[in-house]
Amino acid sequence: MKRILLLTTFCLVFALSACTKPESGLQSSVAREKSPAPEFTVTSLENGAPLKLSELKGKVVLLNFWATWCPPCREEMPSMMKLNSAMAGKPFQMVAVSIDEGGKQDVESFFKSSGFNLPTYFDTTGGASKAYGITGVPESFIIDKNGLLVKKVIGGLEWDSAEVQAFLNDLMK
Repeated sequence: MKRILLLTTFCLVFALSACTKPESGLQSSVAREKSPAPEFTVTSLENGAPLKLSELKGKVVLLNFWATWCPPCREEMPSMMKLNSAMAGKPFQMVAVSIDEGGKQDVESFFKSSGFNLPTYFDTTGGASKAYGITGVPESFIIDKNGLLVKKVIGGLEWDSAEVQAFLNDLMK
């Protein structure tokens, strides 16, 4: 009798779990380290042109989500600018995605008043933020030249440090 009850319980649990729909599907679709980086399309602040991750194959990509109102984002910007300069001419692409609701005007005004400047893009559809599971800013993702997500960084970082530059240079080999 115990075996029948146990077997019935197992079958019932199996049947219920096999028919349930995942809550949001985010668990399996959000970017994960050591997995292929999800494709995204963002729009350039400079000229309004779209940029797809797949167009950057062969380059190491620093994908950074930020906002003008975010103190840690503003704190890491000078180091990001130095890193971007240090990587000039190398197979490297910085993609700084602003999540500011005011869009282009807010970012241009911020750059003008602060003196900061980054290769900035907008996630107009929210697709990139969703695919990478953004929960706050700054959040950054390092993608290798083969399109593999190798590192996720939550919070600010000194991007121009010798350790970070060595890590990125190793990925470019």
